[in-house]
Amino acid sequence: MRRFGILQSGVICGLLMTLIFAAPLGLAAQDSGTSAPPYAAEQMRRDLFDAQVALMSADSDNALAAVESAEALYAEVLQTVITTEAPEAAARVETAFSSAYSAVENAHIHALVAARVTIWTGVLDGAAQVVYSAIEINDATTAALWLPLRDFRTSTRFSRPDADATLAIKALAEGQSDSATALESVRVDLLDTYQAQLNAALNDAADAQTNGFDLRRIEESSMAAGYFEILAPAYADQRGTDELASAQTAFAELLTAADTSAFTTAYTNIETALAGFRAAPLSDAELARRAGQLTRFIALVPVEYSRAIRDGVVVSDIEIQDALTFHQGATAALDDLLPTLSARDADAATQINALVDQALVQIRAVDSPDALQATIDEATRLLVATLPEEWLNSSTESDIDVILSVLDQVGTAAAQGEYALAESARLEAYALLELGMEQRLRGFAPDMAVYIESLFWQGTVDQPGLANLLAARAPIAEIRTSLSLLNSAFADARLLLDSARSAPGAVAGNAAVIVFREGLEAVLILASLMASLRTAEEKRYRRPLVAGAALALGATIVTWWLAHNLLNVLLPLGERLEAIVSLIAIGVLLLITNWFFHKVYWTGWMANFHAKKRQLVGGVVAVSIGQTLGLVILGFTSIYREGFETVLFLQSLVLEAGLNVVLQGVLLGLLGTSIVGVITFSLQVRLPYKKMLVVTGVMIGFVLLTMVGHTVHVMQSVGWLPITPIQGVFLPYWMGQWFGLFATWQGIILQVAAAAFVIGSYFLAENQQKRQRQRASQSEKNTQPQRA
Repeated sequence: MRRFGILQSGVICGLLMTLIFAAPLGLAAQDSGTSAPPYAAEQMRRDLFDAQVALMSADSDNALAAVESAEALYAEVLQTVITTEAPEAAARVETAFSSAYSAVENAHIHALVAARVTIWTGVLDGAAQVVYSAIEINDATTAALWLPLRDFRTSTRFSRPDADATLAIKALAEGQSDSATALESVRVDLLDTYQAQLNAALNDAADAQTNGFDLRRIEESSMAAGYFEILAPAYADQRGTDELASAQTAFAELLTAADTSAFTTAYTNIETALAGFRAAPLSDAELARRAGQLTRFIALVPVEYSRAIRDGVVVSDIEIQDALTFHQGATAALDDLLPTLSARDADAATQINALVDQALVQIRAVDSPDALQATIDEATRLLVATLPEEWLNSSTESDIDVILSVLDQVGTAAAQGEYALAESARLEAYALLELGMEQRLRGFAPDMAVYIESLFWQGTVDQPGLANLLAARAPIAEIRTSLSLLNSAFADARLLLDSARSAPGAVAGNAAVIVFREGLEAVLILASLMASLRTAEEKRYRRPLVAGAALALGATIVTWWLAHNLLNVLLPLGERLEAIVSLIAIGVLLLITNWFFHKVYWTGWMANFHAKKRQLVGGVVAVSIGQTLGLVILGFTSIYREGFETVLFLQSLVLEAGLNVVLQGVLLGLLGTSIVGVITFSLQVRLPYKKMLVVTGVMIGFVLLTMVGHTVHVMQSVGWLPITPIQGVFLPYWMGQWFGLFATWQGIILQVAAAAFVIGSYFLAENQQKRQRQRASQSEKNTQPQRA
C-alpha cells in the first residue's frame, strides 16, 4: 500500500498549494469543502480504498456502500465537467465503476483493485484536460481550482518539487504570463510527473512479480496502464496511432498476464514501446543539469561503497546506504537522459543502462569494491563518449543538487552518532563545492562565497560552522540548524548565479577583480622577498627570485591552457595540487628565512663593517648553486600558487560567459596589478636601508604565517589534517582569507611554530653578529700594539 500513501501525500501537497496560490483568486473561500474537485477526489479515493479493505475482510455490504459513496461523489462534483472536457477519460471512469460493482458482487479483490486504480487515473486524466482547456481560454480561476487534483513526483534531491504548474497559473492570473506560456509550463510539469509515475509503477510491478505479490502486481500494472493513458496523446503525436495501439495492447497484456512468462513478454514489449519516448522533452539546460547529476552521482557510488566494505563484509551500514542513495540519484538522472542518449547512440545507451543496473546488483550482493569500480568506470567511459561535451562541464544546478544530497548524509550520520562519517561527508560536500560552483560564486558573488565557506567551517558570529559542530559532537538539533542555513544559502546562490549569467559586463568586471586580487598578493609576496636585496652584493640574489616568478607566470599560462582544454581532468586536482604547491613554498620559505637572517642580513652588516678588509671580485659575491636553486623555487612556488587559484576562478567564468569576455577582464586586472607593482617596487628604492631590514623581516614573517595558515586550511579541506576547533573563539572568515587565521588548534599551533622559527632565526643571527663583533673588536685590540 506504499503507493496509496504517496498519492495521498501528493493530494495533500496539492491542497496546500491551492490554499497558498489560489487564495489571491478568491478560491479558497469560494470552493472549500467537498465541493472543491481536489477534496471530492480525495474523499472518493478514500471510499474506494475502504471498499477494497472491506472486500479483503469478506464484508461485501460495506464494500458495496463504499463504492456507491465514491460514485455519488464523482457524479455530484466531477462527472459533468470531466465528461465535457475529457469524454474518453470519463468513459474509462464509468466503465471502471461498473467493474467495481461487479468485483464486489463476485468478491473478486483483484478486479476491484484494478477498477479502483483505473478510476483514480481516469480522474487525474480528466482533471489535467480540464486545466488545459481552462488555460486556453485564459480562465486562471478554473485552472487553479482543478490543478491540485493531480499526482506529484516524490520530491528528492534528484527531482524538484512539482510547483512549476502552480506558479505558471498564478502568473497567468496576475497578468504576468500569457496563456500559451502558462499552458506549456503546466503541460511539461504534469506530463513529466506522470511519466515518472509510470516508470515507478512499472518497476514496482516487476518487483511484485518477482516476489510473488499478485495483488501488488495488479495494482501497479493498472497504475502504469492508467498513467500511460494520460500520456497517450503525446505518445501518438510522437510515434503515430499505430504505435500507440501496439503500446496499449502491451499494457493490456500486462494486466492479464497469468504467469511469469506472459508478464515478462508484456513487460519487454512495453519497454520496447517506451524506449526513447519522453512525453515532455527536457530543455537543453535541464538535460545538461541531469547529465551533471548523473556523472557526479555515479562517481560517488564506488567511493561510498569502498568505505563500507572490508574483506567482503559490510562494516558500515550508513555508507552502504549512502552508496545506494547516490545510485538512486544516478538512476533518476539516467531515466531522464535515456531518450537523448538513445537518439545519439542506442547501443551505448543500452549498455550504460545495463551497467548502472549491474552496479545495483553488485552493491546488494556485496561484491568487491574493485568490481564495482570497474563497472562504474565503464559506464563513465561510455557516458563521456556519448554525452555532448558541453554537458560534461561543471553546472551550477547539478553541483548544488549533488552537494545538498551529500549534506543530507551529514545529517543522517550525525543523527546516528557517527560523527566521523558525518565529517567525511562534510569534506566530500565541500570538495564538490570547491571544484565546481564556488569558482563561479567567487566571481559573481564573493560575499556569498565567503558566507557559504563560513557555514562549512568555523561559522559566523550568530551560527557555529558545521566543521566546528561536528568536531565538538554537537547535538543533532544544532547540526540540522547549520544544514538548514546551508540549504538556504545554496538556494540564494542559485538565484544569484542564474541572474548573473546574462551580464557580460559583470563577468568582465569580476574577472578583473579576481586577477587584481590575486595579482596584488603575488606583488606583495615578491616585494617582501626582494625588499632588502638592495646593495650590489645582494642584488645578485634578486635574479633567481625574478627568474622563479617569471617561470611561475609561464606555468600559469600553461595551466590556463590545460584548464581550458582539459577542465574536467585538471579541476579534480584543485585543492590537492594547491596543498602540495603550498607545502613546497612553505618549506623553501622557511629555509630562505633562516638563510636570510644568517647570510644576507649578516653579510650586509659585515660588508659594511669590514669594507676595507674584504676583497670582492667585481664587487659581487658569487651565489652558490644551492642558494640559487632555492631562490628560484621560492619565487616560482610563491607566485604560481596565486596563478593557479586565478586560473581555477577564471575558468568558471569562461564557462558562463565565454573566453573573450573573461580575457577583457583579465587584461584590466593585469593593468591594475602592473600599476600597483610599479608603485610598490618604486617605494622600496626610497626606503632607508636600516628600516628596510626591519620591514623585510616583518614582511617575510607575515607571508610565511599567512601561507602556513592557508596551507593548513587546504590540507584540512582535503582531509590530510584533522580539525580541532578552539572552543569559544570566533574568527571572521575574512581573517582567514587575508591573514590565514582560522580558529583551529592545528592552524594556530603550526603558525606559532613558524613564528617561533622566524623569531628564533632572527635572535640567533643577532647573537652570531654580537659574537662576531666581539671577536672583531678583540682582534683590533690585539693588533694595536703591533701597529704602534
